[in-house]
Amino acid sequence: MDYQSIINRYYPEDNELKRLLLVHSRQVADRCLLIAKKHPELPLDKEFLEEAAMLHDIGIFRCNAPSIQCTGTEPYICHGYIGGQILREEGFVRHAQVCERHTGTGLTKQQIENQHLPLPLDRSYEPETIEEQVICYADKFYSKSHIELERTVVETAQSLEKFGPEGVRKFLKWVDLFE
Repeated sequence: MDYQSIINRYYPEDNELKRLLLVHSRQVADRCLLIAKKHPELPLDKEFLEEAAMLHDIGIFRCNAPSIQCTGTEPYICHGYIGGQILREEGFVRHAQVCERHTGTGLTKQQIENQHLPLPLDRSYEPETIEEQVICYADKFYSKSHIELERTVVETAQSLEKFGPEGVRKFLKWVDLFE
């Protein structure tokens, strides 16, 4: 798979949004590959990790998030679902699932219903495979709105507190597994 050609197809212009996407995705991919190197005991598919990390936010261009140069019409919470649609159409189901399952520490059906999130309930939005978990975990350390910063474990856990204690617990479990 040539992830760069897929990115170029959906982000044909060299602009700030594409730059943010590429920098953020490379940060996430590099952290994933570092985790794979540090943990040879984990059965991680390194090639897939890099590809999926580079594509996990492919759907942001269709969302409305002007602070990060996204001028689409969809709510930002939908970027993972939208990315999943894009990658399914491209024929990459495993990569699509990473898109859908990386928001927060994963979204439960109950969270989607309770918060009235505009997401279909016909699929899982929680990371299931070890690669999905690594990408979701690595993504939490980087923000597209502060592209130059890497959060610490403490800062990342604090940033997840607003979503409730379960997400923080899941993140801290990943810290034990991946650090």
